[in-house]
Amino acid sequence: MSVGTSGAIPDTHGVPRPSVPPDAAAAGTGPDPDELPDGLVIADETGRVTCFNAAAARITAVPADQALGRHLEKALPLEDLEGRRWWQLTDPYGGLAIRVAQPERNLLLPGGREVLVSARYVRDRPAGPVRRVVVCLRDTEARRRTERSHAELIATVAHELRSPLTSVKGFTATLLAKWERFTDDQKRLMLETVDADADRVTRLIAELLDISRIDSGRLEVRRQLVDIGAAVGRHVQAYVAAGQPADRFLVRLEQPLPVLWADPDKIDQVLSNLIENAVRHGEGTVTIDVTPVVSPREGEDAGTSVTVSDEGPGIPEESMNRVFTRFWRGSKRGGTGLGLYIVKGIVEAHGGTITVGRAPGAGARFRFTLPVGTPAHLL
Repeated sequence: MSVGTSGAIPDTHGVPRPSVPPDAAAAGTGPDPDELPDGLVIADETGRVTCFNAAAARITAVPADQALGRHLEKALPLEDLEGRRWWQLTDPYGGLAIRVAQPERNLLLPGGREVLVSARYVRDRPAGPVRRVVVCLRDTEARRRTERSHAELIATVAHELRSPLTSVKGFTATLLAKWERFTDDQKRLMLETVDADADRVTRLIAELLDISRIDSGRLEVRRQLVDIGAAVGRHVQAYVAAGQPADRFLVRLEQPLPVLWADPDKIDQVLSNLIENAVRHGEGTVTIDVTPVVSPREGEDAGTSVTVSDEGPGIPEESMNRVFTRFWRGSKRGGTGLGLYIVKGIVEAHGGTITVGRAPGAGARFRFTLPVGTPAHLL
């Protein structure tokens, strides 16, 4: 617990407790400053620090007892990105009397560590003298991770788009320039390649839209009655029609299954991704189990569980916690690495859960569970 030198209330051990933000203190309902996730520094009308919470101590690496009672400029020496002293530039106590705050900006602590800083000037009356300066500190690591993630996404998309678009451009330019020189079979082959590459671009754009909706919490679920067993059967039949041996797939349905209300298109997307992963990256038999999930309340079905497993090498234990993150591709390259991230987002948008583990045959096993999901108007 931080200690204060002004406006403090002694605790049962005789150690003064820190001040809380002025508005919260007036209401008598403010949180303990040490419970706040961001750094909080408060200075009084003389510029002396009266509050330096635990997050501020962690972010600045300055113990609270060393900061409390010192002048704000000494306790929190900040510089802008050009090396200028921030408190001298902003002059909170002697600057413009109409100024009430400083917007959030990137500043540097001693040693060059970057932090996000915003400040509020508390006055008893408009244009009156500053009574308190309230400073909020935020670590930039989370923002940097987000920026790195966005940069990786842009780089991946650029790479994935460049290959099919180069192919499309090359074939169409060749056909336009030398149409008469090619046979009908050659033209058909080129156009089929262009069509396949256009489908690849379309899939990538659809994945990006899904990621945007998942990240912003705007993924819409249009619930309808879904026959999950029939949906699994359609996917298996499609693979068999494409040349996979029928005996490579084992589908086991445990009846009776509860009535399932879900978005059929999105459930197809989940099944397609999981079965494709098992076919492409696994080995041996691909087993798909569809079973009811029993509610803790006796006699009530909570939903349906679908397990897709293979007999391949499986997923290394150290990679299990990264399977559903962006760009995870396992040991084999190929694809955007976005599919399982989207699958997790779709399942969770339905109120379900998804897990990954090892199958009995040492392969990979993905299991997702969907609640019944009955629409409110039918309850």
